[in-house]
Amino acid sequence: MAELRQLFFETAQDILQALNEEALRLEKNPGDTETARSIRRAVHTLKGDSAATGFRELSQIAHELEDALAPEVTSAAPPAELVELVLSAADIFDSMLAAYRGNLQLPSVEPLQARIARLRSAGADQSETVSRTPAAAPLMWSEYQQVAINRALQRGKKVYRIVADVDPNCPTKAAAWQLFHNVLQRTGEVLAVQPENAGSEQISHLEVVIASEKPEAWIADRCRIPAVIASAIVSAWKARQPSVSAAAEPAAVASAASPVAENVLRVDAERLDQVLNLIGELIIGRSMLQQVLGEFSRRFPKDTLRNKFADAMAFQSRVLNDLQRSAMQVRMVPVEHLFRRFPRLVRDVAKQCGKEVTLLLSGQETEMDKSILDAIAEPLAHLVRNAIDHGLEGGEERQNAGKPAKGTVRLNAYHQGNHVVVEVGDDGRGLDPALILKKAVERGIVGSEEGARLSPAETLELIFRPGLTTAEQVTPISGRGIGMDVVQSVVQRLKGSISIQSEPGQGTTFVLKLPLTLAIIKSLLLRVQERLYAIPLNAVVEISRASEGAVHRVDNHEVLQLRNTVLTLVRMNSAPAEPAPGKRIFLVVIALGERRYGLIVDELVGEEELVIKPLDSEVIVSDLVSGASILGDGRVVLMLNLSAVVEHYSQRPLPPLAAPTLPAASSAAGATSGGAR
Repeated sequence: MAELRQLFFETAQDILQALNEEALRLEKNPGDTETARSIRRAVHTLKGDSAATGFRELSQIAHELEDALAPEVTSAAPPAELVELVLSAADIFDSMLAAYRGNLQLPSVEPLQARIARLRSAGADQSETVSRTPAAAPLMWSEYQQVAINRALQRGKKVYRIVADVDPNCPTKAAAWQLFHNVLQRTGEVLAVQPENAGSEQISHLEVVIASEKPEAWIADRCRIPAVIASAIVSAWKARQPSVSAAAEPAAVASAASPVAENVLRVDAERLDQVLNLIGELIIGRSMLQQVLGEFSRRFPKDTLRNKFADAMAFQSRVLNDLQRSAMQVRMVPVEHLFRRFPRLVRDVAKQCGKEVTLLLSGQETEMDKSILDAIAEPLAHLVRNAIDHGLEGGEERQNAGKPAKGTVRLNAYHQGNHVVVEVGDDGRGLDPALILKKAVERGIVGSEEGARLSPAETLELIFRPGLTTAEQVTPISGRGIGMDVVQSVVQRLKGSISIQSEPGQGTTFVLKLPLTLAIIKSLLLRVQERLYAIPLNAVVEISRASEGAVHRVDNHEVLQLRNTVLTLVRMNSAPAEPAPGKRIFLVVIALGERRYGLIVDELVGEEELVIKPLDSEVIVSDLVSGASILGDGRVVLMLNLSAVVEHYSQRPLPPLAAPTLPAASSAAGATSGGAR
């Protein structure tokens, strides 16, 4: 049962996503009967799956919703009310699934039941009898029913479809359907009945599939019951009939499956993590072997085994690289899995803000690591909400500016080298650097003098500072100055970067640059105060040498001019109280978003492909370190969190410079006499 429930949780998320997508499709195309049937099929599947796995409360409310989505009800209900009901149900179902997963208290379903009652009452205002013909679209058959029909056909039996309507003057529909069912059982084998709750007083139309040796006319004559069944039309079963769902109850999937072998397997993410962890251990082992081979070559440069060892190492390294790529490919999923959540989000936020918004998606086929995809879901949602609430103008303001009344939000993804770039853009009013700077100065985030020296791009990045917002009023969606700093911290924790492109009056685009994987990273090894550290190689712009004499102090910061750029320096070791102009320093230029910093280090060790291991909070509590790795010689190297390092060391006060002093007389005399000698 535990395995069955885990499978149910996975398939249920797909069903809920389908509910959201079909509801949005129905909102754009009111009256689309096929979409309405798709919604009912999804609810029917969820009802059966939850019942099979013992989630009685979810099955019951899904059953009530399925009844409310009967064709005679949905055809008469207001389309807007139907869409709101389905979206509300998807939210309630999602909350119930989360409660089942975490053994938490289930949410109240009373609001959903109230919506169901309103929809039923709207449908009850119309005529309860809907005339049908054999050419009308049939109700959809479940997987179980489809299998039963196919088996009867394979055994050579005659299969018939019966479409029946209850007499509108019949006082009790439930009794009418029971009488009709009894007649059918005497006529042949009942294979399928839709709707399944045919005994309900709300059901006035029924479709049945039976297997019978009797002729069609004989069956039709028996089904016409005076004062009970108004009409009953019998037709031979057509081989190609729609089925309710390709995802029936999990317990029955195996027996109902096509004989064609399925080549897709569901694998728990933890198992993939274990495989990647073992591959990481193999990479560490390769580094150890390379260390040993290097030492062997130095000791025995003319030994004939040296070349054989080198060939074996090269082969092992090539196979390991292929294995690593293959394992990483298993973890890669299309960005579409994330993007498909946003139509619903955009629709709800736009409605809440009273704006018309179009969502444009592109690059959905771009693949990225599943763990990174999950981690950026909430940051992307925050950016999209901000784009609608802050970025896009109201309809009247847009028209006055010569724009369409309906705003546009764009989501795009593409590969760029060893990175995945995800863009969130809008065609709104854009960001105003002057307003951002004004708000930052008012809130004490930056000083007026420091702000005056910031470039427009640096000014825009102030929105990532905690507590900064340009909103004139707080809304339920945004305006509290909370969130953009969290977005940046999440992206940087993933060893990525976020930058801003904005043009006043034209719109804003946030560009997230993320690594393909977090498990194995190409790194630059460096040494500071005799300690070994690593930084992601993709953050390194260039490496240079400079002299201490080229370093200057401005507003308690050390800066250096590198060609035409003034770099803010980050010195991880202690700044000298007395400058030594002739001393040479190593300068690693790093990029964080659109800004460049110069990292002063004592020594550069080299490049290395590192397997990053997370550190337990009991081992190290500093946010300056994001992980650790083991080198081939057994040394442990810490991976630096560059954003935290820059923030920490750039705010550390510099020691006062030593005041120049005149030499004492004795010293001067000694120096003079020494010089004379």
